[in-house]
Amino acid sequence: MDEDKVERYWLAYLDTLPEDSSAWDEHYEAERFGDDSGMADELGTLVASGTKTATCSALWEYEAEGERVPESGQKTIILDGSDHPLCIIETTEVEVRPYEEVDARFAHEEGEGDRSLEYWREAHWNFFSRTLPKIGRKPSLDMLLVCERFRVIHE
Repeated sequence: MDEDKVERYWLAYLDTLPEDSSAWDEHYEAERFGDDSGMADELGTLVASGTKTATCSALWEYEAEGERVPESGQKTIILDGSDHPLCIIETTEVEVRPYEEVDARFAHEEGEGDRSLEYWREAHWNFFSRTLPKIGRKPSLDMLLVCERFRVIHE
């Protein structure tokens, strides 16, 4: 990731705000969605267009990487598959729930495929089946997911 390019993108966002905005004192994350560059391009485009307004990760992944779970108000620069900034999102809600309790509303808000719960379950089961073994885990119906809702605040 070109940290200078990401920082310039953040500063361009800040320049759109009043000088007394609290955002000037905030920190941000920069990340891709998905586990490869093609998926990062696809999901990043869905985020930037406003179609994708939610995402989830296995809680185990945060624990394995020693990272904090996102919090409401957190700002994240979404990167494409080449690590170029696409937009900035603000987390509006975070809930930890089991995979089997993800509902049709959340699946629709994730914005992927036909936006159905059935599509969401299949696509996410396949995703977790690829990624969780890297940290010594297997997907299960009761695995806890960090379900995050967000809104685009800058393009």
